[in-house]
Amino acid sequence: MRYLPIFLDLQTGPVLLVGAGDLVRAKLRLLLSAGARVRWFAVDGDYDAGLDDEAAVRVERAGDPLSADLNGVIAILCAGAGELGETVARRARAAGIPVNVMDDIAHSSFIFPAVVDRGDVVVAVGTGGASPVVARRVREKIESVLPARIGDLAAFIGRWRKPMQKLLPQMSSRRTFWERIVDGPIGALVLAGCTEEAERALRDIRDPQSYAAERGFVTLVGAGPGDPDLLTVKALRALQDADVIFYDDLVSPEVLDRARRDATRVSVGRRIGKPGIGQDATNALLIAAAREGKRAVRLKGGDPFIFGRGGEEVAALREAGVAYSVIPGVSAGIGAAAQFEVPLTFRKQATRITFLTAHKTHDAAAVDWSLLTDAGMTIVVYMGITAAPAIRAGLLAAGRSAKTPVGVFARVTRPDAGAVVGTLGELPDLVEKIDGGPAILIIGDVVSHGLPWPRVVRELEDIRRDTRVLEPVA
Repeated sequence: MRYLPIFLDLQTGPVLLVGAGDLVRAKLRLLLSAGARVRWFAVDGDYDAGLDDEAAVRVERAGDPLSADLNGVIAILCAGAGELGETVARRARAAGIPVNVMDDIAHSSFIFPAVVDRGDVVVAVGTGGASPVVARRVREKIESVLPARIGDLAAFIGRWRKPMQKLLPQMSSRRTFWERIVDGPIGALVLAGCTEEAERALRDIRDPQSYAAERGFVTLVGAGPGDPDLLTVKALRALQDADVIFYDDLVSPEVLDRARRDATRVSVGRRIGKPGIGQDATNALLIAAAREGKRAVRLKGGDPFIFGRGGEEVAALREAGVAYSVIPGVSAGIGAAAQFEVPLTFRKQATRITFLTAHKTHDAAAVDWSLLTDAGMTIVVYMGITAAPAIRAGLLAAGRSAKTPVGVFARVTRPDAGAVVGTLGELPDLVEKIDGGPAILIIGDVVSHGLPWPRVVRELEDIRRDTRVLEPVA
């Protein structure tokens, strides 16, 4: 990110406001709602603010913003100031004062976000000044899901923070305690407007340390094929609650960005040429974290129970007596089918699906291909790039037609996704055209029902070259 979101205490000094018209009046109302003392220079001489209480506004009727005393000024805003805004901005920068010129990023040192105001809870949404409309739409989404009394809950906790710091000196215990308050019946009472009942319930907690004590827990989470928007709500909640996250190499950075900032992150994945720490060591890490009382997340690309070794990890956790849960994810095969509109089943044409993995040539050699020759069966192969020649050989030898449609779908649901289609006879050559994995192979007549492939391939190539049908304004 280019802009660091911060919250400025506008009650620590005056704000200088320059401008005219509805734009400057909107900024004036926003500043006053935060308790600011405003020195307003109306460039058109019209100081009718249209406010019920103008006590906080110091009207600079005869002054000039270019010669005004800037001593103690904590920020300068220009809205509807015309060309004067650029000159004021230069003076502000020279004095080391944060400045915002509306709709002029080049002369602004900070930008205004779209704001969700819930009292003590304030959410700021920004787009780096690129699209205020998008920021407002995001704000509207947040407004629709954020409880109306969430600010009351924050204020409630704020009143009890210092007493609990004495009773719970360890930060980890306090965090767990407040999480249980927020997510439990006491938090529900505050959100329902029953603050007095919530106060009594909190006072009735005799032993905060025991209340905060939490047994370790492991959650196996399916991260999906890469697009963070495909995470389930339950998966997001687990990532936000986690103390430690053990993740695969196939988990995208964008998905990891959805995790709690202070969670410990440990890579336990393996890729071709990188064996990783091994499954037994991963199991041991999960068990150790749980026995330390931590909430551990085992984050896996795709779904934990589809070639994700989730079954092995569950067995180890059961044997160790560790509490756990499993949150499913969108498997890469399903992600590929959805992104490129390949129906894995099709009435009267494809009525069965087989998922298999062929990480290496010897994996493919171990498959009984004679069971996969039915033209009505769609075959979805995971990790099949290296074994592509053996997959083709096995299917052809078993009797599958060389003209069977095949799609190779790489890095599915990610911005750099790629697709190449052809026939089973061409499979090794198709794989060579894909610029790196991970990749999914889909074999069967259903591939022919996907998107118009020549157009799709061209569009993906255009995206990678950063070309656009409409050129953006410089």
